Amino acid sequence: MDMIGFLGLGTMGGPMARNILRKGYRVKGFDLNPAAMEAHVAAGGEAATSLAGLAEGCDVVVTMLPDGPDVERAVLGEGGLAHAMRPGTVLIDMSTIDPAVTRRVGQALADKGIAMVDSPVGKTQDHAIAGTLTLMVGGDPAVVERVRPILDCMGSDFFYCGGLGMGEALKLTNNFLAATILSATSEALVMGTKAGLSLELMTEVMRTTMAWNNQFAVALPKKGLAGDFSPGFMVKLGEKDQRLAIGMAKALGVETPVGAAAHAVLAEAKTTGFADLDVTSVLRLREEQAGVTVRAKKGV
Repeated sequence: MDMIGFLGLGTMGGPMARNILRKGYRVKGFDLNPAAMEAHVAAGGEAATSLAGLAEGCDVVVTMLPDGPDVERAVLGEGGLAHAMRPGTVLIDMSTIDPAVTRRVGQALADKGIAMVDSPVGKTQDHAIAGTLTLMVGGDPAVVERVRPILDCMGSDFFYCGGLGMGEALKLTNNFLAATILSATSEALVMGTKAGLSLELMTEVMRTTMAWNNQFAVALPKKGLAGDFSPGFMVKLGEKDQRLAIGMAKALGVETPVGAAAHAVLAEAKTTGFADLDVTSVLRLREEQAGVTVRAKKGV
């Protein structure tokens, strides 16, 4: 496994590929964005000029793409990875997609003698840079163990979730809850501010109650509450993940009215100018509607 192919060198994929490079592997990358390709080569990576060229000579190919249709096109479409990968090689898909798509792609690859592992990631771009992502992994245990050294280059928390698609199932469950908590927390803080409460007082009190959560403790202070809405995890991706999670729940016969409300919030943010900004822009959306700004006092 000297040469690793890596498709998708964006906000998360770029740093992830560089961490594989730092561990001594050769990494051949491909991305439609020339700037992403330039950054990969500048870090010591090699450049492929096509999907077929990416797969050539690689025992393992990693994909980090926005959505399920992107994965299907890149892997199974005309000129896709599946047509160039050799029997006995492995595809690691680290995108966040519908588990049904994962299993469909996995079966098509298995018919060609190619194994597949799904390993969507948790945490943020900072963790991608540091190589401390959370990895939620699904697939045949023997195949997972074979590619574990590569996965360990990118993450510090490794969770084997079961067969192919189970990593995606856990990732969607995780993001479903995170987005729902973010939406409720943002609305609560805007409501309290509009009522005349300070952020400092709300923080002090809620830290002692069941209202406390990591969106309030970590994500919002770093981004939205600091007035920084530059994309870490974009609204349009959060909306996509929530939609997929609700679809998974529906297929399982699970009702999700609270999660559906959170999806509506993300969809509203997506269609009102925040699609490419950080997911904490749901706070900004409610701030603008209420005519208030939730910020810490200077010097506090």
